[in-house]
Amino acid sequence: MEENFKNNIGFLLHDVTRLMKRMFDKRMSTLNLTRSQWWVLNFLYFNEGINQSDFSILLDIEKAPLSRLLLRMEKKGWLERRSDKKDKRIKNLFLSKKIKPLIMDMRDMANLTREEALSGLNKNEQDILRDFLMKIKITLSTKDI
Repeated sequence: MEENFKNNIGFLLHDVTRLMKRMFDKRMSTLNLTRSQWWVLNFLYFNEGINQSDFSILLDIEKAPLSRLLLRMEKKGWLERRSDKKDKRIKNLFLSKKIKPLIMDMRDMANLTREEALSGLNKNEQDILRDFLMKIKITLSTKDI
């Protein structure tokens, strides 16, 4: 197949990501969260207890802007920054009890979005897609970017 704008892998990956984000954003609008907030909450859901410096690397966000975002979210009572037991200068991040029900709503909306996006693929095709995407991610992760 000759490559063009419509079948270029990079454009396709970008467009699929953009469309899934748009669909998820629309669903999330009822929860009054910004994309940055739900992104942070979702990553923290899977990495609770991570220190702020490592979290910055994981999210690929500079430390200062992330710190400001975390402070705003902490003031809303959504997360807690606790001093590390071994080094009080290090802050570890935890979800608050207040935000956990909202996280579960987010997870439900994410599952619905993913199910809709993948509805044209059978289970085997979904597994193959996931395997291929993981291989690409691993390949890119080993490159000096």
